[in-house]
Amino acid sequence: MKDTNYLYSKIQEVLAEVSKVVIGQDYLVNRLLIGLFTEGHILLEGVPGLAKTKTINTLARVLDLGFRRIQFTPDLLPSDLIGTMIYNQKSGEFEVKKGPIFANLILADEVNRAPAKVQSALLEAMAEKQVTIGESSYSLDRPFLVMATQNPVEQEGTYPLPEAQVDRFMMKVYVDYLDKKSELEVIRKISNVDFKYDVKPILSREDIMAIRSEINKITISDMLERYIVELVFASRFPEEYGLKDEARYVQFGVSPRAGIALYSAAKALAFFDKRDYVLPEDIKALVKDVFNHRIILNYEAEADGVTTRQIIDNILRRVAIGG
Repeated sequence: MKDTNYLYSKIQEVLAEVSKVVIGQDYLVNRLLIGLFTEGHILLEGVPGLAKTKTINTLARVLDLGFRRIQFTPDLLPSDLIGTMIYNQKSGEFEVKKGPIFANLILADEVNRAPAKVQSALLEAMAEKQVTIGESSYSLDRPFLVMATQNPVEQEGTYPLPEAQVDRFMMKVYVDYLDKKSELEVIRKISNVDFKYDVKPILSREDIMAIRSEINKITISDMLERYIVELVFASRFPEEYGLKDEARYVQFGVSPRAGIALYSAAKALAFFDKRDYVLPEDIKALVKDVFNHRIILNYEAEADGVTTRQIIDNILRRVAIGG
């Protein structure tokens, strides 16, 4: 049994190793680690060139796990993702050829460029931790985590993810531009022809499972559990919480998965801060990442330029802890 101090030190080693290559994306790395340790898939969205793919690639190399990068394109087939049956002429029988989905960490790059059939195949893997090839189902190795990226700029030739699939992602993280200091450091480091991208594996499968076990032990008070439920219900029934303007714009509030995801993620954030209990600040820090892709706004909101992030800000201001 590995003690918590050892696990804390391993997490710090991971952060230090990733920072050798990825600069100024601490928030992104934090959310990816939360997903890894709580078995929650992560959807990343941001304009090109913000190191989304590089961050995931680097993190995967720091983890001693199987990793596959899949570039999603309009001509991708489900069999390209999950595998297919091939005929063996020597044996005279069909054999299973497994696809790249059979890995621990999957980078689904530009996932919104894949057609609906491929997205459905990915959905089964994310939801059931298994895939179907031919007439048989095959379990995926644990841990299994999908980290998907999508580009909000180029919409031509893309297939928007259906709500059912988006809801399978624990968090949707918006990746923003770097600050001036980090931007300058990137320019200086990356432009150096001798700059190396080498990182070493830090976390093993056993370490990850041990961290998951410790996160499960984190306590959350009854008051904060009720606070999570109030936040969920405020997104569904804004008028009942005095949010009349927001009620005009919200078509659907968050699903039950949102409360579960917020509960698990808050415990992970507390563990990162070396606490064995959750604070209200943990929940507030994660609400946008957990809710922003689950609240569905109507056309009136789009016409008035209202965003889900604004709705969530108002929900946080209105819903009181313990109230």
